[in-house]
Amino acid sequence: DLTKLNPKILDVGWPELHAPPLDQVCTICKAQESWLNSDPQHVVVIHCRGGKGRIGVVISSYMHFTNVSASADQALDRFAMKKFYDDKVSALMQPSQKRYVQFLSGLLSGTVKMNASPLFLHFVILHGTPNFDAGGVCRPFLKLYQAMQPVYTSGIYNVGPETQNRISIAIEPAQLLKGDIMVKCYHKKYRSATRDVIFRLQFHTGAVQGYGLVFGKQDLDNASQDDRFPDNGKIELLFSATPEKIQGCEHLRNDHGVIVDFNTADPLIRWDSYESLSVAVTLACPLHGLVGPPHLTRSPTGRTARAPGTLTMGERVCQASPEKPPHAGPRRVGASPRPAGALSTTP
Repeated sequence: DLTKLNPKILDVGWPELHAPPLDQVCTICKAQESWLNSDPQHVVVIHCRGGKGRIGVVISSYMHFTNVSASADQALDRFAMKKFYDDKVSALMQPSQKRYVQFLSGLLSGTVKMNASPLFLHFVILHGTPNFDAGGVCRPFLKLYQAMQPVYTSGIYNVGPETQNRISIAIEPAQLLKGDIMVKCYHKKYRSATRDVIFRLQFHTGAVQGYGLVFGKQDLDNASQDDRFPDNGKIELLFSATPEKIQGCEHLRNDHGVIVDFNTADPLIRWDSYESLSVAVTLACPLHGLVGPPHLTRSPTGRTARAPGTLTMGERVCQASPEKPPHAGPRRVGASPRPAGALSTTP
């Protein structure tokens, strides 16, 4: 228990294997920079339960952050950080985590401009049919999240082995998206109350230039290491600036072999594995102030002592299966299941 050491603790965190909100990344970087610059004896300890991918996000983001005002006497520190990142954590990061770090780097260097235009998502297209059941059958459905809150759930697309090598999931009406977005695609198992994740991808709408995004297999969480997803498969997202239907998209219609079940009353479809997600600390930072003074908010339940020289950034993650609901029946009022990735305050 970190608090038994009585350090100064900044409680941060996000679900394991996911990318953090962009605002949170920049605020974590600013907190580290402020602490280290306030006294040459200060150190930062990064503690993370579970996979090391989140440590990689913090370290690589901080390296890009300090590039803005790096001095010659920091060269050795930067070399040590980069060597640790390359040797220990880079290979453990998810594609979406790396994508967020790259976007932050582009914003800091000025090579990427934030896109503030509204984006309406019309289509999510799977190029290449995943093989999740015997004989090449797949039953995908989508869930869209904005700031980790579900905003859309598609019907179930029943795809047979004779189907064309493309599945078009139409978002009707078009979904307005802004900020941190996650697209999560599941396969609903036949005659089973379980589901498998086909792919997950996260992006920030500020990084979208134009009205289309394409993600190859190597860019997709889960799918990048899954043999059931075709090696040449990719995911295409089509946007527009308005909610009106995009003209000239008739060629995107699925053939008659794709049957869509729009009955989303099934608890397995409706159940959201992030519904009880709670972050112990709210860290807010405007993106236009990436190098401004930090603003820190501690958890009201956290005990903070002034042990000299150490800022500890820690989190605790509650593990559970994200793909199977606790039960299929009605939920009692007040019941609060803990899904995978739910964060609890360090006691």
